[in-house]
Amino acid sequence: MKFAASLILFVAGTASAFSPVVPAFSRAAAGLSTTKVFGGDEYGASGTSFYTDVEKKDSYASLDDILNEKCKDEKLQQVIRDMLDACADITEALRTALVTVEGSANTFGDAQLSVDVIADNIMWEACKSSSVVREGASEEDPIVRDVGEGEYTVCWDPLDGSSIVDNNWAVGTMIGIWGSETGLIGATGNDQKTALIALYGPRTTVLVGLEDGTYEFSYGCTPEGCQLPDGSWEPWICSRDKIQIAEDCKIFSPANLRAAQEVPGYKKLVDHYMTERYTLRYSGGLVPDVYQQFTKNQGVFTNPTSKASPAKLRLAFEACPFGYLVEKAGGKTSDGVSGGSVLDVKIEAVDQRTPLAIGSANEVDRFNEYLELK
Repeated sequence: MKFAASLILFVAGTASAFSPVVPAFSRAAAGLSTTKVFGGDEYGASGTSFYTDVEKKDSYASLDDILNEKCKDEKLQQVIRDMLDACADITEALRTALVTVEGSANTFGDAQLSVDVIADNIMWEACKSSSVVREGASEEDPIVRDVGEGEYTVCWDPLDGSSIVDNNWAVGTMIGIWGSETGLIGATGNDQKTALIALYGPRTTVLVGLEDGTYEFSYGCTPEGCQLPDGSWEPWICSRDKIQIAEDCKIFSPANLRAAQEVPGYKKLVDHYMTERYTLRYSGGLVPDVYQQFTKNQGVFTNPTSKASPAKLRLAFEACPFGYLVEKAGGKTSDGVSGGSVLDVKIEAVDQRTPLAIGSANEVDRFNEYLELK
């Protein structure tokens, strides 16, 4: 309870900039003490936010331009295009679908929302119609199923963030792709051929792992240089290339805070973030909470476990795709058990769960140190 109280006080303190302000003379007249406000200016503006420094370019490379240069395998190019088409379809569906309970549940007993079912159906149809996909597995129904005569196994979480999508907050799709030489069961995250993470917010952006790093593609943009000969526009453009995640960071996303009541090292770690005045950025959605590491070029997401707060994240559907992209961008991961990379963990079941720390390398090392994993 002491930890919970300290966290509440910390969050309440950060919200003070949004509280009604009583003029100093009124406070004095009322017998209240005046408090000096510390901030970026006389109004106490926060100096702890991180804003983009990305400048607009005169032109942007198209998806085809990047794939032809950075992904020589034509079949891998095709599965990437197929998955991006599915993400585009999910984008359009989210803009019109109401968020309602579908009246069914997935295999974990979670009530399915209308948007969960729509997104999952789109992913299944994309895999079935693809000429290069052999097997598919969805978090909503974690069984590897034959879908075609291709060579790739596609594993996905169709819509991560079901608990926050009704708030109209950002949600996403996570996709891992394995080759026929390993399939899914018995493979590791290191065996992935590529991975994609889609973020559906005011814009739709998708991270894709290519030969020399992690790239971001934006959907439906119309910047200069991306108009086609027929007057239409490229559906996907490359908005960021070869993204790098810095070794150090000042942004933290602490998941499963309940575990801090039982894991002293985790409480110590969260206390460190607060004492050192890290910036808290946490929505409760794995996709936006980790995706920000690619736009801010820094950050750490932590999700340890305890007996009373067991692992919830799925290794194949969530940890492996994100781990693949973060490590390609210079970040680091921890499996939360041995302290090694989550990409080294063998996938022994489709719905296998895992703890996770992911992001800036030095902060993942700190996670391992404080939780005494290495």
